Parts: sequence; C-alpha cells; structure tokens
Amino acid sequence: MSQHTIRIFDTTLRDGEQSPGCSMTIHEKVRLAQQLDRLGVDIIEAGFPAASEGDAKAVQAIAANCSRPVIAALARANCEDIRRAGVSLEPARRSRIHTFIATSDIHLQFKLRRSREEVLEQACLAVEFARTLADEVEFSPEDATRTDPDFLCQVVREIIAAGATVVNIPDTVGYTIPTEMHRLVSRLFEKVDNIGEATISVHCHNDLGLAVANSIAAIEAGARQVECTINGIGERAGNASLEEMVMALRVRQDALPFTTNINSTHLFPTSQLLTEITGIQVQPNKAIVGRNAFAHEAGIHQDGMLKNRLTYEIMTPESVGVPETKLVLGKHSGRHALRSHFERLGYQFSTFETDRLYRKFTDLADVKKEITDADLIALVQEFHQQTKLSA
Repeated sequence: MSQHTIRIFDTTLRDGEQSPGCSMTIHEKVRLAQQLDRLGVDIIEAGFPAASEGDAKAVQAIAANCSRPVIAALARANCEDIRRAGVSLEPARRSRIHTFIATSDIHLQFKLRRSREEVLEQACLAVEFARTLADEVEFSPEDATRTDPDFLCQVVREIIAAGATVVNIPDTVGYTIPTEMHRLVSRLFEKVDNIGEATISVHCHNDLGLAVANSIAAIEAGARQVECTINGIGERAGNASLEEMVMALRVRQDALPFTTNINSTHLFPTSQLLTEITGIQVQPNKAIVGRNAFAHEAGIHQDGMLKNRLTYEIMTPESVGVPETKLVLGKHSGRHALRSHFERLGYQFSTFETDRLYRKFTDLADVKKEITDADLIALVQEFHQQTKLSA
C-alpha cells in the first residue's frame, strides 16, 4: 500500500449502531455491509460479539458475505471477549480483532480502578492472545487524547512489541482540537522507536464538531488509517463522517496529497440506505449527502450556477452519487432561475413577460417556503388568463 493511501475503517455497524434509535437486524447489517463493500471501504467493523448473541451472529454473517474488505470485531482486553470475537470471525477471508482498554488517568481512577502497570500488562496479554485468533490485531488505548503523553508512548511501544499490527489513537470523548491531535501523533512518531512496525490509526468523535478536522490533522502527522461512519452517526454527537473525510481528501488534493480506495459515486446511495434502514434522517444542510448540499436558492448563486457550476460548487453532485443539482425556488430566487424552471416545464417567455411573472412569483414565495412545479404551472395559467382578459 502506498504511503499516501489512507485506509478507511468503517464502524457504522459497531460504533454507529450505538446511536440511540440506530439498532439494526442481522439482515439489515448484512445488507449495509454489502453496500459498504461496494463503496470500497478497506475495513468493516462488523460489531461487538461479546455484547450479545445477535451481535456475534451479525459479525459471523457479515464475515461470510463480504470477502473483499477486512472484517473486524471489537473486544475488550480480556480473554473471553477476544475468544468470542475470534469465533465470530472464523468465516472471514481476512480477519481483525480490535481490542481496547482505557489508558487515561481519569478512566483508570474512576472506571477501572487499576494502575497504569496493571492496564499495560493486561493490554499486552490481550494483544498476544488475539494474534493467535485473527490475521490482524488492532489495539486502542481508550481516551488516548486525555492520556499522559509519556505513558501513551510507552503503551504504543509495548503494544507493538506484543504484536499489534494497527494502533488506533481514539479521541473517545471528542475533546481534542486539530493542533493538539497533530502534536500528539507527531510525538508518537518521534518517541516510539518501533512505530514503523504498525499502522497508526485515529478514531475521532464529534462532540465539538471537530472529528473530521482532527482526523485530517492526524493524517498530516503520519496516521494512515481513519475510523469513521456513514452520515457521521455514533455515540453522542457521532463520529468522523466518512463522506466528509473522503471528499475532503479528494477535493483538496492540492493541500492533502492522499488517496483512498473509496468509490465516491456510492457515497449518497450508501447514506440513503442507512437512512432507510434506521429511519434517522440526515440534517438538510449536512455536508456531501444532505438534501441541501447541492441545492441553491439565492438568486445570485442560481445565476452563477446557470453560467458555470464551479462558481458555487466545489464538487459535482454526480461525483458523490447525487442525481442532480437542485435550483430550489423560494423568495430568494432570481429571474434567471425562474426562467430556467419555466423552460424545463416547456414554457418560453420574453424578458417583459418574465418580469411580470417574477413579480407574481415573489408574492407567492412570501407566503410559501418552497415553490413547486404545480405552483409554477398555476402561475402561468393565471398569467395567460389575465393576458386574455386585458387584450
């Protein structure tokens, strides 16, 4: 794999499903996993087998039905969780056990009630055991961005020595900011002498709205795997949005010379499928896949779009699988957009006629949020009727 290729680790089926209201049946999980396969994600985190029998069966079903990507299963750093993950992953052509334990002092003191030394020993034993059950082992020091940096370096060094092939740096509570994330990952590359033996990953939450920005900062510092979800779903405020992450790298090649294996034309269909399965609608102004992402109402914007799409779109809707750009008619729309809509409906008007229709249109737009084709046809019929009466 090129040093400039970023591996996309999708955790929609694990972290994403932990969102309230986003639970899925086994059939739904397999259906979404197959779409993630078509999308081109490198790793699918299929679930947390120790959480329930249903999760274990879902991981097994996904492993049996998706042969291209690596299939990962989450496990706490204990033998029983890891054993269950290994059993669920048996049908996978390429398997990964993703094991984790918290390393920040606040988690050690209040959640685990264990010392740093005890946690480090448990983590290394977990990684060693996982290596006997899967092709790859990923380890996450939970709450890494609030962990003492020197201790984090020690954990990463010893975990790699124990056999971890991927080390993930989670911003578990979405606390860090991009400059801090860049500094932390850079420090790992400077201080951990065996870091070249593993892939460094990052898993950012969006509590401060910085998950994608923090992920980009980590990539710039040397991370080569990003963990994300479709539509950015996940615990609390969600995870780094896969579609935003991928398109940021694609659109800003001048500043971010990295590639992914994602087929971006499947981004919108994948988003739509997740919405269909969960019933959770995407916010209208959501980047890339929101219904307004390629919609333009302001007259100045619409005029520019009709002249050259590059004036107000930095990517084409087709590049992410959106059927078409929408020029939405509302009270902010201009004459150019109105005439374009009339022409689409088969009407041709002079400049004088368009001006008269535009005045009627703005009166209607003041009382209706969005003007439909039926409204336009009614306007035209009324206009023709009044023209006949005044003739």
